[in-house]
Amino acid sequence: MTATLHSFGTPAELAENLAKTVAATLSAGISDNGAASIALSGGSTPKAFFRALSNAPLDWTKVTVTLVDERFVAPDNDRSNERLVRGNLLTGAAATAVFEPLYYPTATAEEAAATATKQTAGIGRPFDVVVLGMGGDGHTASFFPGGSRLAEALDPQTPRGVMTMQADGAGEPRLTYTFTSLQDARLLVLHIEGDAKKTALETAQGDGPETDMPIRAILRRAASPVAIYWAP
Repeated sequence: MTATLHSFGTPAELAENLAKTVAATLSAGISDNGAASIALSGGSTPKAFFRALSNAPLDWTKVTVTLVDERFVAPDNDRSNERLVRGNLLTGAAATAVFEPLYYPTATAEEAAATATKQTAGIGRPFDVVVLGMGGDGHTASFFPGGSRLAEALDPQTPRGVMTMQADGAGEPRLTYTFTSLQDARLLVLHIEGDAKKTALETAQGDGPETDMPIRAILRRAASPVAIYWAP
């Protein structure tokens, strides 16, 4: 699948431009279907983008927000992606959006994944927007090199839904949407910043197995074009 690189001079410029593009796609989804959906990634990179998007003049009551992946930690934990999104995106007008979490306070991550799969089944498919990140090791979502269920997560025959993942680089057990859930978004974005991430991306765009750098599955097999947003 094609990938297009959009480069910006600063992270702030990137955040503003990405927010405008995402807001336009969500607005089109609302216009076309009466509702729109977006799946977001965590980490420190998207904070400025979240804050810029929160100011978008959308009918946020018609937008459903969920997460690409999540740690199996409570929402008040500093490492919770839900906490990140609630604190930086779901403020002001955007506070009226519908939020669908992946974490649930169940006994095991597997039970949480099953609950999340059921609870998110009503979100329009495909997502209107998916915003992915990427680690220096080439992981995206919770598709980690050496992940316990990586082959299953990347398999195009694995159904849409949420599954668990464990890996040495992941820390806590993870909850992640499958490849099939993410790869056909109407707007599929890879948001990365810094020279090291750009170098990792260039490596991923070369030859090599997807299991070594799972972002390759998105770059090679996604049904939607990948819009890469990068700033130094």
